[in-house]
Amino acid sequence: MYIPTHHALANDDAARTLIESHALGAWVFQGPDGLVANHLPFFLERGRGAHGTLIGHVSRANPAWRALQAGCPSVVMFRGAQAYVSPGWYPGKSAHGRVVPTWDYVVAHAHGVARAVHERDWLLHMLNRLSNAHEAPQPQPWRVADAPADFIERLLRGIVGIEIPIDRLESKLKASQDEDPADRRGTVAGLRQAANEDARRMGEWVEQALGADAGSSAA
Repeated sequence: MYIPTHHALANDDAARTLIESHALGAWVFQGPDGLVANHLPFFLERGRGAHGTLIGHVSRANPAWRALQAGCPSVVMFRGAQAYVSPGWYPGKSAHGRVVPTWDYVVAHAHGVARAVHERDWLLHMLNRLSNAHEAPQPQPWRVADAPADFIERLLRGIVGIEIPIDRLESKLKASQDEDPADRRGTVAGLRQAANEDARRMGEWVEQALGADAGSSAA
């Protein structure tokens, strides 16, 4: 991924936090017949490996796990907030007119070699980690053990685990950092008024980046 210095996310911990809060990843690897792409929810085990380990699963009927080749690299892409940025929000539009639209976003890419996992205990552990993480905000969180044991056993036979130790973690925050400060403030104001919640969240990223840059300049 192309990452200009001023578009780099703060650090790997920020990238891991992004993965945890936007767990649906676009998993891509080279299969014997071409690129294979799937969208899967992953759980990030932070303490396993240099950059953490992703665990998830696919249906046993999904041919992706059969297409994995030994040593073949994978990338899993996680996207956070994103928004179109209108030049109509820029004071520069009326001042000089030298403005164009752009698109702001925050993403993390996790690179590693994936393996398929069939062990029943591993699969059950993965399902517990994944469901517990995403049920945590619920007032009465559902647990795997809440379902009948024979039902869970049948489901376990119908899935294949995917494990990806992260060899390299890339992240990018494109939050109008290369625009004039006044135009960046206009972007924050415009995104705050957006009907789309994702765009409003992107406005918070732009505002944080603007504040961080202002603090760096003052220092």
